[in-house]
Amino acid sequence: MTSTADRTAPRELAVELPARLSLTPKTTLAGQLDGAWWPRSRDLEAELPALAAALDEPWGRITRVTVNPTRWRVIPHTVPMAGRMLHVGWFTEQDPDKLILLSHTVGRWDLLVIPPETEPPAAARLMAAAAIPGSVLTAGVLMANEAAIGRGVRDARRREDTWESEGGACMSPFGNLSLPASGWR
Repeated sequence: MTSTADRTAPRELAVELPARLSLTPKTTLAGQLDGAWWPRSRDLEAELPALAAALDEPWGRITRVTVNPTRWRVIPHTVPMAGRMLHVGWFTEQDPDKLILLSHTVGRWDLLVIPPETEPPAAARLMAAAAIPGSVLTAGVLMANEAAIGRGVRDARRREDTWESEGGACMSPFGNLSLPASGWR
């Protein structure tokens, strides 16, 4: 996966913008994930209110969130939002690329968390893959697959750049094999 360290948004921007989500369509097919979330920063306190607000209508009121601490700098115990508190917990056993959302009335949802520094094409691929109904691919597998795709894209670009820097011509170990103007003799 191609990534750049300076693509994360400042806290103020993360609070004002809507959550970037891709949700699995309602279906009877149960999969490993219920969609993907692409936060703008690694600040849970700034990011979670927009995520929970975006999910209130389709999924019901989110009351708890769990994360793996390896991907987040600070994990607050609670996050204030719209006159209530969202409780946040962490588990080192949880997939680091997954966020679990809980609701008292509707249940549990698992979302792939796409790192904020992810390039848009890679994020789009991940969001689409995480929203496939009935998919057996876990968050970790999707991220590993995207890393492999990213390496392939970078390798292809490097080969193309090499081709272009060499004039776009095949370099033969036998020297110049051009034919005389009159053809074969």
